Amino acid sequence: MKISNQRYEITFCTKGGEMQSFLDKETGIEYLYQGDTPYWSGKNPALFPMIGNTYTKDYEIDGKKYAMKNHGLIRYQDLTCIEQDDHSITFAFTDTQETRKQYPFPFQYQVHYALQDRQVTITYEITNTGAKDMPFMFGLHPAFLCPLTKSETFEDYRLIFSNEEHVEQLKFKNGVSYESVDVKEIPLRYDWIVNEDTVIYKNCRSAYVTLQGKEHGVKVSIAGYPFLAFWTPKEGAPFICIEPWLGHGDFEPSKEDFYHREGTLILSPKKTFTTSYIIEVF
Repeated sequence: MKISNQRYEITFCTKGGEMQSFLDKETGIEYLYQGDTPYWSGKNPALFPMIGNTYTKDYEIDGKKYAMKNHGLIRYQDLTCIEQDDHSITFAFTDTQETRKQYPFPFQYQVHYALQDRQVTITYEITNTGAKDMPFMFGLHPAFLCPLTKSETFEDYRLIFSNEEHVEQLKFKNGVSYESVDVKEIPLRYDWIVNEDTVIYKNCRSAYVTLQGKEHGVKVSIAGYPFLAFWTPKEGAPFICIEPWLGHGDFEPSKEDFYHREGTLILSPKKTFTTSYIIEVF
């Protein structure tokens, strides 16, 4: 399955309803990591209804224990293409008996991709089809090739925020804490990101962050997402993930129930939650 215009082509897989490729047909540059190295088998999953996991790897609803894999359910499901034309495509998934064993709520999930010029707008709609309030988290996990060309290295790239940022960075050394940092432009180094496991900022004000190489790069919109994570697993991995999150999993033991963790959204019965973001390549 694919959508395209004169310059760009995006291909998809039904697993997770994910993009597999974002190709510049003129230059031959592939922008998305293909999940084809020993470093990570993922590509760009959506994180629903959990970001990460609970500290204990399980949780309780109405006195019963449940458990999900890391980052929830959707990334492991086969979605159905319900609509497609040359420039857009929509995938959908409805809960099943198997998903309700892990997450005891009925829901419908849709993701819509629309390609215009050099950018793709990705819109998510999550509907609570049940009769009870539905707690969930939501985030994005796109992985971009870095470097994008054979003549470059990982260290030739920078992360550039659209605004000067004064943010709180989550720190994991000697327990969990936040450290105030000022950031605008970050030269990429493996030790900067790998030593932190994941770099997580809270309360960014920028509309977008750009992965900038010598000539080419990727711009990711982050407005409306209170958390922003950067991740690559280890030195030598040929990609970086730029992850806008609406919440986060547990970083330490928590006494809060599943409904009241930081970043948890509560969706009323028969209501629909909608969010979107944009990826622009150059």
